[in-house]
Amino acid sequence: MRVNQTLLGEFVFVGFSFYSDWQVVLSVFFFFLYIFTLTGNLAIMGLTLLDRGLHTPMYLFLSALSFSETCYTLTIVPKMLVDLLTKSRTISVLGCGLQMFFFHGLGGTNCIVLTVMGYDRFLAICNPLRYPVLMTNTICGHLVALAWISGFFVSLVQTTLIFSDSFCGPNLIKHFLCHMRAVVKLSCLNGAVIEVIVTVISVLGLIGTFLFILLTYVFILSTVLKIPSAEGKRKAFSTCASHLTVVIIHFGFASIVYLKPETTERDDILMAVPYTLITPFLSPLIFTLRNKDMKYALIKVLSNKSGLTKSPWAVTIGGQHREGSKGFSLKPVV
Repeated sequence: MRVNQTLLGEFVFVGFSFYSDWQVVLSVFFFFLYIFTLTGNLAIMGLTLLDRGLHTPMYLFLSALSFSETCYTLTIVPKMLVDLLTKSRTISVLGCGLQMFFFHGLGGTNCIVLTVMGYDRFLAICNPLRYPVLMTNTICGHLVALAWISGFFVSLVQTTLIFSDSFCGPNLIKHFLCHMRAVVKLSCLNGAVIEVIVTVISVLGLIGTFLFILLTYVFILSTVLKIPSAEGKRKAFSTCASHLTVVIIHFGFASIVYLKPETTERDDILMAVPYTLITPFLSPLIFTLRNKDMKYALIKVLSNKSGLTKSPWAVTIGGQHREGSKGFSLKPVV
């Protein structure tokens, strides 16, 4: 038990104060990164909503991932940008608890949605004849709901464990967000025990979902290798390439944050930047640039917003009706 304990009502983020000369530059860089991230994720959600050709489980899962990543960055980046430009970097204990709850809940949801996307690819490639029955849009919705419930349930358990204890001074959170390992160090009584418990839960969740994805790709690889034609193999691999790339980036950066040994506060902050900012930025970029359906849907939506393509009618010169010296008629565009 700490001596001369003082119960805390608010915390102060250390943030990027180590780099005081670079804070304006960092704020500009993170701001544009955040705007591009929002644009990419909103574009995926919008295209999936507008284009009926994308109303399939694969793209519904992708849209769900984009929505959770949008909410994920929303819980962190705006507060971080404000803190970079102001001297007051405080947050109430309640606000810290809410940020932690939503940050880890949405992070867990992202992991589970990526896992479900791997399962979807497994069914599509390994069980193509039964796929329309095994993965309907209704089942897809249930799986997305399960991902959200599971992610936030685990986060609720971890956040409750951490905030069930009182916090003692100093009130400095040596991070730019209410990260579990940074906050639990301020616990008065059982900080070491709680830190072990919440870390084990995070690691088990991270490793468990990654191993499940790895197992699905083992079956996918064994199935693809049995395809006789090279073109068939290429098409099968191309449907998984974007997802596999995002999985490697997401779980790679997450493992650096959760599986690394204790380091200095400055290193902790730098290592958290890729997981909290770079991954949500790269994810929509990879899924759109490497996906022909997404690029085609984007071109179609943009073309429908230009010129006469807004109308279902086209003007044909030289038809039956005449106005002045020019003849014209209307016919529906097919």
